[in-house]
Amino acid sequence: MTTDLLPLLDRIASALERLSPAPAKLEGLEVADAFIWQPERGRLMPVPSVSHVPMELLQGIDSQKQALVSNTRHFADGLTANNAMLWGSRGTGKSSLVKACHAAVNRDKPTGAHLILVEIEREDLGSLPELMALLRESPRRFIIFCDDLSFEKEDRDYKALKSVLDGGIAGRPTNVLFYATSNRRHLMPRDMIENEQATAINPSEATEEKVSLSDRFGLWLGFHVCAQDVYFEMVRAYAKERNLPISDEELCARANEWAVTRGNRSGRVAAQFIDDLTATLQEDKNQS
Repeated sequence: MTTDLLPLLDRIASALERLSPAPAKLEGLEVADAFIWQPERGRLMPVPSVSHVPMELLQGIDSQKQALVSNTRHFADGLTANNAMLWGSRGTGKSSLVKACHAAVNRDKPTGAHLILVEIEREDLGSLPELMALLRESPRRFIIFCDDLSFEKEDRDYKALKSVLDGGIAGRPTNVLFYATSNRRHLMPRDMIENEQATAINPSEATEEKVSLSDRFGLWLGFHVCAQDVYFEMVRAYAKERNLPISDEELCARANEWAVTRGNRSGRVAAQFIDDLTATLQEDKNQS
């Protein structure tokens, strides 16, 4: 009877091995400068070409550019550097700056010394300790990047990120930084923080707990809706980069009309306007 069960047990064991996640592996770092973390497969998926805006086209955020580039260069050179939080209005260039900064710093480095950008999805933050342990063993230097970071409640991922930023008992790996963008300054909706204040025994302690995660970022960079003249400078920079045949007066008039219809002025709106204008001008040329 026992002998008859052995083939069945072998098949069950083989099936369980196939279902269980593969052990994390760190390999193929030479094929790309950017990767996407895939926790279910325990691997980094290479991104052959990162879509980024050249640094000089990012207008109206000079102080933010200077601060983030300086921090990133320090890290790339083996000096101490801070985790960074880029927060503020949508479409103001937060994620674009992270990618542009990564590309700019790597231009001055030999290929084997390039910084590696690792993107992690908000839903995968619970696997951060595993990713950190994996990267710790590498001689390369990494920036872990989470775009549009926010929390609706103090869940497991919130605690995982908080622990990683603190470093835990093992300490944060010296070859890893964490950059994040968010539309919220404290990563949680205001009504949630106010609700905690109203229901907590000690309201001040509840508030401190909710905002303490943001305090783990040593570098805070704020991004805000730009003024009209800054918006026009963004549009001019994009138009010059594409050599668009249009007068400055007409360019600004069209750009202003586009912004009014969108109800917003930002780098994203400027880029979308230029994409539309490029196609319109090309269409007019083809018809003439």
